[in-house]
Amino acid sequence: MKRGAVIGEFDHAAASYDRLVGANPGYHRNLRRSARRLGLPAGGTGLRILDLGCGTGASTAALAKVFPQAQIVGVDASEQMLAVARAKPWTPRVRFHHARVEELTPPEIGGPVDALLAGYLLRNCPAPDTALATMGSLLRPGGRIALHEYSVADAPAARAVWSLVAWGVIIPLGRLLTGRTDLYRYLWRSVMDFDGATAVTRRMRAAGFENVRALPMPGWQRGIVHTFIGRTPTS
Repeated sequence: MKRGAVIGEFDHAAASYDRLVGANPGYHRNLRRSARRLGLPAGGTGLRILDLGCGTGASTAALAKVFPQAQIVGVDASEQMLAVARAKPWTPRVRFHHARVEELTPPEIGGPVDALLAGYLLRNCPAPDTALATMGSLLRPGGRIALHEYSVADAPAARAVWSLVAWGVIIPLGRLLTGRTDLYRYLWRSVMDFDGATAVTRRMRAAGFENVRALPMPGWQRGIVHTFIGRTPTS
C-alpha cells in the first residue's frame, strides 16, 4: 500500500481507532513504559518532547502522564487522526502539528527538542533511514529518542503469535468497527515485512544515534513490540 493510501486509511479509521486500540491489553501501559524509558528527569520540567506519529493522541497521553511538566508537541500525517486528538482535553503544555516526519523541520516545532517518542511510526515510513536522519535533526545534542515499534523478523515464535493476533482479533475487529479491513491487513503485512530488532538498532547507529538498545515489552507482546532507545551525540 502506497504512503498516500496508508494515510487515507488512517483518516478513515480515525473515529473508531481508540476503540480498536483500547481492546489491546497493555497498549496504553506499554506506551507509558516506552515514555519512561526516555529517562528524563523531574517530570520533564523545562524540557520539550516531540511525539511523532501521535495519531489520536494515545502516545501523547502517555508522555503527558509520565512527564507532566514537559512541553509536548504531537505530530501526525493524518488530518483526521489529529482532529480526534485535538478534540480531547489537554493542558496548555500540549499542542499538535500536521506534517509528515520526513518533511518536518525544527522551526516548525519551535526549535530542536530534548526528547522524541515515535510510536509505531518507523515501519510506516517509506524511507526509514531518511526518517531516522530527520529525527536526529530534530533533537538537541544529547537528545533522547525512543522508538516504540513492532519488530518480529528475528523471532519465529513472535511472528506466529503476531499473525494469530492479527487475523484472529485485529482484522475482524477492524472490519466490525470500520466496515473494511484494508488498514488492518496492511498492519499485519507491514509488521511481517519490517526489520528485526538487530536491523533497527543497526539503522539507528548508522543514522548517528549512540547508546542504542532494544528493550522488550512484557506479556504477550514480548518479542513483538520493543522500545528502541538511543541518544544524539553531545558534540
